Amino acid sequence: MGHDNLMLGHLRHIRGRVDQISEDVVELKHRLASVERGQAKGLREYAGLYSDQARQQSSIDRLVERIQRIERCLEITDE
Repeated sequence: MGHDNLMLGHLRHIRGRVDQISEDVVELKHRLASVERGQAKGLREYAGLYSDQARQQSSIDRLVERIQRIERCLEITDE
C-alpha cells in the first residue's frame, strides 16, 4: 500500500506541474498574440508613412518640373 501511495503522490505532483505548464502556455499564447497585433499595427503605420512620403516626393517632383518649365519659358539659367 505504501508504494501505491508514493506513486499516487508522484502522479499528483506531475499532474499539478502539467496543469501549471498548460496555464503558462495559454498565457504565453495570449501575450504572443498581443505582440503580433502590436507589430501588425506598427507595420500598417509604417506603410502609411511610406505611402505619405511617396506622395510628397511625387508632389515635389511635379513642382520641380513646373519650375524648370517656367525657367525655360523665362530663359532663366542657373549660371
